[in-house]
Parts: sequence; structure tokens; C-alpha cells
Amino acid sequence: MRVFVTGATGFIGSAVVRELLEAGHRVVGLARSDSGAQALTDAGAEVRRGSLEDLESLRQGAEEADGVIHLAYIHDFSDMQAATRADRLATEAIGAALEGTNKPFVLTSGLLMLATGRLATEDDLAVGSGRYAETAVDELAGRGIRASVVRLSPTVHGEHDHGFVRALVGIAQNKGFAAYVGDGSNHWPAVHRLDAAALFRLALESAPAGSRLHGAAEQGVPFREIAEAIGRGLNLPVRSIAPEDSPAHFGWMNFAAPVDTLASNDKTRQLLNWEPQRQGLLEDLAAGYYFRD
Repeated sequence: MRVFVTGATGFIGSAVVRELLEAGHRVVGLARSDSGAQALTDAGAEVRRGSLEDLESLRQGAEEADGVIHLAYIHDFSDMQAATRADRLATEAIGAALEGTNKPFVLTSGLLMLATGRLATEDDLAVGSGRYAETAVDELAGRGIRASVVRLSPTVHGEHDHGFVRALVGIAQNKGFAAYVGDGSNHWPAVHRLDAAALFRLALESAPAGSRLHGAAEQGVPFREIAEAIGRGLNLPVRSIAPEDSPAHFGWMNFAAPVDTLASNDKTRQLLNWEPQRQGLLEDLAAGYYFRD
């Protein structure tokens, strides 16, 4: 297939590009900058210049492709409404180009807060999701598009990760200790970025229209164990903090740090024969690269 990938130069997207190329697909990656375009060329992909807000470029990229993987997102937690609006408009532009073709369109969402106090499954419907993808999948499928959505774990980990775990490391460095809230028994699902990349490829190749897929290799790592691994890596103490102190300690990360999410991947594995093979989050933390400058 000729596959158009948005977010192709990001932490996850660059791994998806390599996964697709190694599987024999042709890849066209969206790039905003000269450095991003060069990285795609070096990887062996074609380049389409543009951005998430460049709707005409998105439409053209989708029209010329046999399938689309949409990973781009504006990670500005200070203006979630604007980020959601940009994602919605981008999804609509790509969907308009693919309507009636039965081509695959893989969208991206998240597992955090999908369910509380129980194991979330692929049958759960997201409520109040910050991303348009969750509500778009069924509508797109009804318009003759083989649309699916990959719900990613709150931590997609691996070397060069600058996401939530890296943010927790920075907070611990600034505060002088690694923290968890209460007894730290809340959980975060986790997946290595190379396993996530394999899941996106499998979704592109064979996920039925309307599929909701769980990018979670580990259904839930206790947050206390994450904090303890960060403490060991930084040689800092590890402490419990009270729930009322969590906002001051974690700052913008407080929306995620105390959340308890467990996520099954059973149906995803059965549907696509996806078998995560990479090391887990705590093993990645033990490898040491999260603590290097």
C-alpha cells in the first residue's frame, strides 16, 4: 500500500514509518519542517509538506494514498479545546477524501480514564474524550471507510521518549523526590513504541471498520512502582503525597498522575494477532536512558 502518515516524524510516528517500510509498504509522511522532511527522506519515505492545520494538504495526501494513519495531534494541554478542534477538522478533511473508497483510516485516541475501578475493554465507549477520533470511527465507517481507532496507553515508552514518564522524571528532579498519590495503587497501562507501531500497521492492513483497538501491552503498571523506578534511577527518595497535595506537586500532570486505569488487550490480540514482544515500562526505566540528559 501507499500509506499517508500524519505525525510521521514524532516519537511514535517515526516508529510507525519504519514498521510500514519494513513490511513493504510505501510511506508518505507529513512534515512541517526541513528537518522533519530530511528525517523522512533518510528513513526511505516520501514527504508531503504541511501541518495539521493545512487541510488541503491533508485532503490531497489522503486522496493519493491507499490508506491513512493519523497520528498528528497538538499536545497543548493549556488549550485542549483548540487541540480538539484541530484534530476534528483534520479528521473530517481526511474522511472527506476517503469517503466511499473502503480504504483504511487508522485514528488515534487514548486509554487514560476510559474506565475507573474496573478493567476497560475494547467494547467500552469513551466518555468526554479529548479526541474526536472516538466519536468519528462509527460515522466514518458508515460513509464507506474502513476506519478504526488505536487507543494508546498513557505511557508509550522507549528510548527518546519525551512523554508522560519523561515529565515525571523532570518533576522528581525539580522537587527532589519521586512521588505517588496515596498508596500509589492506581495503574497506568503501558506499551513500548515498537509494539505500538506494529499495532498501527496491523490495523491498517486488516482491522474491520469500526474497530476499537487497545495499544496496551501491560494492562496496568502500579504508579507506586513507576515512582520507585524513577527514584532508583535518580537516586532520590520516594514519598507518598496526599491527594490534596497532588496538584501542587504534579502541576499539569495532575490530570493523569492519580488516575487508575486498567485496560485489557484480549480482543485486540485475537482480532489482529498482535503479540507485544518488547520490554515493559519498568524494564525500560531500569535501562537508564530516561535519566540521561
